[in-house]
Amino acid sequence: MPYSLRERSPRRRRFPRRRAALVVAAAALVVGAAAPPAPAPLGIGDRLFPSLGNPGYDVASYDISFDYRANDEPLDAVTRLVARSTKPLERFNLDFTHGTVASVDVDGRTAEFTSAGEDLVVTPQRKVPAGTTFTVAVHHTSDPREAAPGGWVPTADGLVMANQADAGHRVFPGSDHPSDKALFTFRVTAPKELTVVANGRPAGRRTEGAKTTWVYRTLHPMATELAQVAIGRFAVPERTGPRGLQVRDVVPAEDQKALEAWTAKTPEHLAWMEKKVGPFPFENYGVLMAQASTGFELETQTLSLFERDLFTKPAFPAWYLESIMVHELAHQWFGDSVSPRLWSDVWLNEGHATWYEALYAEEKAGKKLEDRMHAAYEQSDQWRADGGPPAAPKGPVPGKRISIFRPVVYDGGALVLYALRQRIGAPAFERLERQWVSRHRDSTAGTADFVSLAGEVSGRDQSAFLRPWLYGERTPAMPGHPDWKAARKPA
Repeated sequence: MPYSLRERSPRRRRFPRRRAALVVAAAALVVGAAAPPAPAPLGIGDRLFPSLGNPGYDVASYDISFDYRANDEPLDAVTRLVARSTKPLERFNLDFTHGTVASVDVDGRTAEFTSAGEDLVVTPQRKVPAGTTFTVAVHHTSDPREAAPGGWVPTADGLVMANQADAGHRVFPGSDHPSDKALFTFRVTAPKELTVVANGRPAGRRTEGAKTTWVYRTLHPMATELAQVAIGRFAVPERTGPRGLQVRDVVPAEDQKALEAWTAKTPEHLAWMEKKVGPFPFENYGVLMAQASTGFELETQTLSLFERDLFTKPAFPAWYLESIMVHELAHQWFGDSVSPRLWSDVWLNEGHATWYEALYAEEKAGKKLEDRMHAAYEQSDQWRADGGPPAAPKGPVPGKRISIFRPVVYDGGALVLYALRQRIGAPAFERLERQWVSRHRDSTAGTADFVSLAGEVSGRDQSAFLRPWLYGERTPAMPGHPDWKAARKPA
């Protein structure tokens, strides 16, 4: 217990003046040493997004309630999370911005809180011991009106989410890094004429007066960047996929007929992917076609997000649109079930999704994978100069956080996989793919894990071969194609 001046006895107060002064000084030092540093944004040290994630705890589950009125009004929300401390916590941070916090409770007791950058800093009444489970409840708003890349995306009649890479904390507080996966429950109240769909399976619906509350629950852990809540005038056609898998699609009700030709293809795509890498890793799947302008499609877990206009106003051939649907589907294995340990590992997500996109186009439309890889090889040096090597991409451009998603992690990442297949042979490569998604299912993994598994499966250490492919400034020679040349534009 720190020494308190108020606890001195009358006899001790008769110490000589010099000794008393020393005691006072020592006590002041003890008090000063105990004072915590000023609240500040924290992170887990990710090179590309240093402030994302939070040290000191791991989240086990989220239970998030939203009360939706209109897509131009803040939603009232309560985020409850259960976490386990990895060290003693006198206070801790949650990633959160673009909302107003009304109160925070920790283990049922009111806690102090303040903001620091894009973090919510929480000081509980009692220190959380290391190795214990604790609960946090944050009463807040979630504002879709803020002009920002990602988070809530307004549609013609509601909202959808697009949280990749660092926008989950624009919607709800938590640990917004893919290395901290958790189970999710969503409870969304909306006008009863609207439909709400979220990740996972339906877990209840109740209508009271003019509003309906919808509940969804995931059966597998999920990264915050993959969360999806869609609110609007939707139809939700259902069908059956391979092995009885539940397939539910979410489309604007007025476009259901026009989009049926596309949504009906999902069971076939699932069967094709399962032949390549094994059983689908989640409880259900479907595509969400939203009346929104995002500029991208997104692999939100169990419910991939697409722009409706991609299919109602097709500017691309049918084979290409199908290959893009397979790209997002492949992410359910590569990126969702097996999530990147750090954002520098994003090539494992995008390289694999691009690989199966290209392989599908080859098998279904005769678009040769080798031709696409040859074209990628010719541009690879320039991609590396512009965006860094596949496994060490350059940081995002200021103000454009999704700019880490450059060609070098898409076709450049697929090119690494092609080079590896050329080296170890197709049978070993296919075993590697299956073992990768089964060994790391519902978990996280990084580039070093992939390199290690490649050596294990092939029976030969592949680190010396893969290192320049993953981290080199220049593209190595392609096995089996000594004539391929990589060109770099003049400076």
